[in-house]
Amino acid sequence: MIDYNLFEDILGFDSTSGKERPLAEFLVKRLQAPKVETFEVGDDTLNLLFSWGTPRVVFCTHMDTVPPYIAPHFEADKVCGRGSCDAKGQIIALYTACCELAAAGREGFGLLLLSGEETGSWGAKAFAKLPFKADLLVIGEPTENKMISASKGTKAYELVFKGEAFHSGYPQFGSSAVEKFVDFVNALRTKYFPFDDVLGDTTYNIGKLVSDNPQNILSPELRCRLYFRTTFASDGPVHEWMMREVAGSGISVEYVGGDIPASYTTFPGFPAGPASFGSDAPHLLNFRRKIICGPGSIRFAHRADEHILTADLETAVSNYVRFFELA
Repeated sequence: MIDYNLFEDILGFDSTSGKERPLAEFLVKRLQAPKVETFEVGDDTLNLLFSWGTPRVVFCTHMDTVPPYIAPHFEADKVCGRGSCDAKGQIIALYTACCELAAAGREGFGLLLLSGEETGSWGAKAFAKLPFKADLLVIGEPTENKMISASKGTKAYELVFKGEAFHSGYPQFGSSAVEKFVDFVNALRTKYFPFDDVLGDTTYNIGKLVSDNPQNILSPELRCRLYFRTTFASDGPVHEWMMREVAGSGISVEYVGGDIPASYTTFPGFPAGPASFGSDAPHLLNFRRKIICGPGSIRFAHRADEHILTADLETAVSNYVRFFELA
């Protein structure tokens, strides 16, 4: 049975990426397991591993959330607030499944809670360096309790467009970094990357856009982050096009990381399908097989109206227990 008081306590922490440590320290004291381990990530955050025997199946999700923090509130059939589905709802469902397995006398499983998923999977990358190994990883993400058969990869680039500042009444004597950015985006809009039969279209988003020039001075510099969601068909071509497009253009580009598209384990009898979002899964190299499945919908993650249905939480607990039995 899900402990909704515990769930409310977890949701009560502002664990925006970088602020996870107080939540992690609370969970170390509050969650019950025969063995509890903490691991420093290296940025003042923690990873946690709760074990019941020697784990051959590890349930996993992340403790951090996107900003801004939104305090929780409960309605008749759902729980609302930041992290309710991404991914504190996963924490409570996974932990409940572990408690049910323990109550049934089972062992050989663990619960891995990671930091920094939303900003680069820093906790997962740190954990992957440890000698720990297990057969099956079950990652909780908001998939509407559908097993993810494959997910897109990511490619992130830091771009710097250089101009020459000048009075905007005489643009012929200067060069606008904003205009260079517009030309680049227009070229990107005309580029069609290969369609993938499994993962569909390649998409992108532009963030962290900064050009802090006055309105009457040509912009000397514009910086932004370009973030692709890649497919099996486009992961390589995206990178090749980026390098070719900026070559000799005066645009500075730095590849800042990402991961590759991947396929995941599914079991017969459960709904399954592909997903466009990323997770810690590609970075956790300690496991032979990986499952991604969890309650809540990605359509409400990262939104002001983020919530999770209590019925979905109950279904997820049953699914997780069943995954252990099928492993």
